[in-house]
Amino acid sequence: MSKLGDLASASAKGAIVGAIVLGGAHGSLEIARSLGRRGIPVWLVTADNPLASLSRYVERSLTWPGPRHEEAAEFLIALGRRCALDGWVLFPGSDEDLRFVAQNHNALGTIFTLVTPAWDKVRWAYDKRRMNARAAELGIAQPRTRYPQSRDDLTELGMSFPVILKPTVREERNAFVDAKAWRVDDEETLLARYDEARALVGADSIMVQELIPGDGAAQFSYAAVWDRGRPIGSLVARRRRQYPIDFGFTSTLVESIELPAVEAAAARFLDSLAFSGLVEIEFKYDARDGSYKILDVNARTWTWIGLGAAAGVDFAALQWRLAAGETVAPLAGRSGASWLYLSRDLVASLHEMLAGRLSPLAYLRSLRRSSAAAVFAWDDPWPAAIDLPLSAMRVAARRLTRRRGATALQSAKQPT
Repeated sequence: MSKLGDLASASAKGAIVGAIVLGGAHGSLEIARSLGRRGIPVWLVTADNPLASLSRYVERSLTWPGPRHEEAAEFLIALGRRCALDGWVLFPGSDEDLRFVAQNHNALGTIFTLVTPAWDKVRWAYDKRRMNARAAELGIAQPRTRYPQSRDDLTELGMSFPVILKPTVREERNAFVDAKAWRVDDEETLLARYDEARALVGADSIMVQELIPGDGAAQFSYAAVWDRGRPIGSLVARRRRQYPIDFGFTSTLVESIELPAVEAAAARFLDSLAFSGLVEIEFKYDARDGSYKILDVNARTWTWIGLGAAAGVDFAALQWRLAAGETVAPLAGRSGASWLYLSRDLVASLHEMLAGRLSPLAYLRSLRRSSAAAVFAWDDPWPAAIDLPLSAMRVAARRLTRRRGATALQSAKQPT
């Protein structure tokens, strides 16, 4: 029996060894299912999204003040001591959870088994300014990026419109951070959007980046589990569809492919950090110069992490085995597997059809090829029952925020 099996057997006998998932949504749900199906106890500790709490594989769901609370570390440590959770594996499910675990590495490590690197490594993924600097040192292609400190700096960007404004870090929840990026098509809008972003996050946390032409089909990701500077399980994925369709923040259909150029660039970045843990690195293909340009590094669970198991690389299980001290032979995911977020993909596909970019027959064929689902599972159906209303609420909230932003922009453009 493998050590993974030994751990599950020990749990059944009362020698509890389990996992705690902090926050997150679809990625955290997949972690719970992967481990729970192997008999490993899973607890969820969250301050916002309740999606994973309805899973039959989450034995206990707890709310807490959240990773930004000043007593967050004390809360988790006290929980671990009170409930005898010594040695339980801690998985961060969101950017804020990642930052919290990395910055409290020593304290949390006295109780839990951590699969997140300490802050000296995580900061190169968490902060896009640092990520871009490291990529430049390694010769990894990236979009042209500027970090304006004032309105005056916006006149010397050296970029053609459209451009995008992005937060360099996701330190708190607001309209700018939640949107992930704002598209800007002219100088007047750039000035107004910059003022809005600066009021929300400050000048030091704003970046302006060229918008690489192309839709979701030009976006690729390297997803993996690494252990002390070497890949243990990995795959490359392509974003087949997204929502919104031209400037998407949500993948709706993702497929595994072979793409050595993306794999090599990602491996170069991670090797420079002697990285350990779960990671997803996003790239976009720039047809203007034929390069794959790095966009983001996510050193925690990601939405479509379930594609891994469908492609033969169950990232959660591999990470658990490493945490348990097992020696794991490296695995590479097979190409041709796909992951589908059905409710949002339906909306994205309808937009694609209206734009004349997708036929109904091609859409149905893509559904037949899907290997993994974002939410629904026959053995765990309840999360799917709340996903649609949750998604509807979030979409409505984003639209309201965008409408308020558009109103503010119009007001800012009016002569005084």
